[in-house]
Amino acid sequence: MDSNYSANSIQVLKGLEAVRKRPGMYIGSTGVDGLHHLVYEVVDNSIDEALAGYCSDIVVVLERNDIVRVEDNGRGIPVGTHPTEGVSALELVMTKLHAGGKFDKKNYKVSGGLHGVGVSVVNALSTWMDVHIHIDGELYFQRYEKGIPVAPVAKVGTTDRRGTVVRFSADPTIFEETVYSFEVLSMRLRELAFLNKGVRIILVDERLTSPKTVEFSFDGGLRQFVEYLNKNKSILHKEVIYFHGSRDDVEIEVGLQYNDSFNEVMFAYVNGINTREGGTHLVGFRSALSRTINDFFKKSKFQKKLEDTLSVDDVKEGLTAVLSVKVLEPQFEGQTKAKLGNPEVRGIVDGYCADQLDLIFQQYPDTINAILEKCVLAARARIAARQARELTRRKNLLDSASLPGKLADCQEKDPTKCEVFIVEGDSAGGSAKMGRNRVNQAILPLWGKMLNVEKTRIDKVIGNDKLQPVIASLGAGIGQEFDVQKLRYHKVIIMADADVDGSHIRTLLLTFFYRYMTPLLEEGFVYLAMPPLYKITWDKELRYAYDDQEKDAILAGVQGKDPSKIAIQRYKGLGEMNPEQLWETTMDPERRNIIRITMQDAVLAEEIFTTLMGEQVEPRRQFIEENALAVSNLDV
Repeated sequence: MDSNYSANSIQVLKGLEAVRKRPGMYIGSTGVDGLHHLVYEVVDNSIDEALAGYCSDIVVVLERNDIVRVEDNGRGIPVGTHPTEGVSALELVMTKLHAGGKFDKKNYKVSGGLHGVGVSVVNALSTWMDVHIHIDGELYFQRYEKGIPVAPVAKVGTTDRRGTVVRFSADPTIFEETVYSFEVLSMRLRELAFLNKGVRIILVDERLTSPKTVEFSFDGGLRQFVEYLNKNKSILHKEVIYFHGSRDDVEIEVGLQYNDSFNEVMFAYVNGINTREGGTHLVGFRSALSRTINDFFKKSKFQKKLEDTLSVDDVKEGLTAVLSVKVLEPQFEGQTKAKLGNPEVRGIVDGYCADQLDLIFQQYPDTINAILEKCVLAARARIAARQARELTRRKNLLDSASLPGKLADCQEKDPTKCEVFIVEGDSAGGSAKMGRNRVNQAILPLWGKMLNVEKTRIDKVIGNDKLQPVIASLGAGIGQEFDVQKLRYHKVIIMADADVDGSHIRTLLLTFFYRYMTPLLEEGFVYLAMPPLYKITWDKELRYAYDDQEKDAILAGVQGKDPSKIAIQRYKGLGEMNPEQLWETTMDPERRNIIRITMQDAVLAEEIFTTLMGEQVEPRRQFIEENALAVSNLDV
């Protein structure tokens, strides 16, 4: 037994010390996601005031030096002395983890706050925070440094407005970076405006020479949200199916519309929080939609075209839907609030949605007929896909080596230590095979342009000869059957030429991963290799440049050398490199440049993939026109 281990060894973290010690427990990470989460936590307090009916305007300002200011016109956090704690209620809310006005449901009927840790966590993880309270004609102020009050709450003047103003600076010793993304914040604030119809949210970026301002306000709520998500798609019925009401103290709002794509876009929220992992509310909605559509299918002309009932997957194809519920006592799984656990919500949502859908489909027969026709086509494709899978499995059983013949596998069997390079072209694939570290690096060469999965169904995807090797090599399945636990490599590195064709191949592969292997992106397993554009040699020196700026910097550093002795080679493709060059520039973990692909915002990702890879030409043309001037390194 360790004689040094005693009662004195037990450490007690007081106040907000625990937050600074383990910030990831409270905001998910100390990367860019966690940084933006600070803003969301403060804004969510203002949204809760809006849900309670006291706030109509929220302003978020990005000041210079990445200082954030959030203002609202709500009631203002109370400043009076708390009866049992003996300090101002404001100080209590800002410095105590489990302090807030959302526990007894007298002040807030529903709220996103669950554990009462939101704004106090932001305070703890900020270098400093200033809070101004406009309440009852008087202005109050308190400042905090790393979560600790500098002085008691003080009255500093009078005011003719009401509400709360929170201003803070994220602690650079906690976060990997402290630069906020205007685009990421605008997507989340747009989402909140859709979910809280009538609330006006303004985002201002004062870091620019000319400040940039966007305003979000949607009186149509989820109806407009669905229209926004479907704006670049061909819809099957003109009007969004929309209903909003309450049952057993649960408020339910739904917007849905079908389009001619082969993918589902589904967002589910509880008290304004995006429940990315679903939960009982989503199960109830899916059950109601599938059952109601099947009831109409059994009485329709389409039944003769299919010797089966419609599955949940058939009903999901081409569906764009947003579900928002407001629950008095939400039971989330984990502090990140990604999944709702209330068992009673499933039945409530199921029953209410089934009643509303039945009523709407009876009133609009053309709408349900368009949906049924789409579902029947999806069912046929599902059956064809199942047959294709069975054929593939039978072939694999007959073939003793089920991995693709072109795959040069690695020796290591632990997926966390393995990486696979998906390489464009047999020539580059050959160099990569010779240059790699065989212990933990696998090489899968691809040839020719692969399928754009945005424009086809899963049965065509499974049978595609360009995608089959990728599916088989990763070993985790595809679509609904994809199991990230079976993934054979935890680094999937796309290695393509640094030209237009290479960019196209990268985009096609990323579209495939996004649509049919989404967890790869969600969990950060996908990377882009960054091969150099130039090889520069002089005397006995050799340097690689990965862009024009780096090339110019290298050339500037060798001024005075005989220009005739400086050789610049512009690589047109990976195949021009010998194995040693490919290893030292693109594959060696000690020297290479690789970019990790993440999916910070699902709504934004959906919009971009639909715009760039979908059937509609006009949105793509508009996107190109708006962004053409920002392009660099374009080969012509």
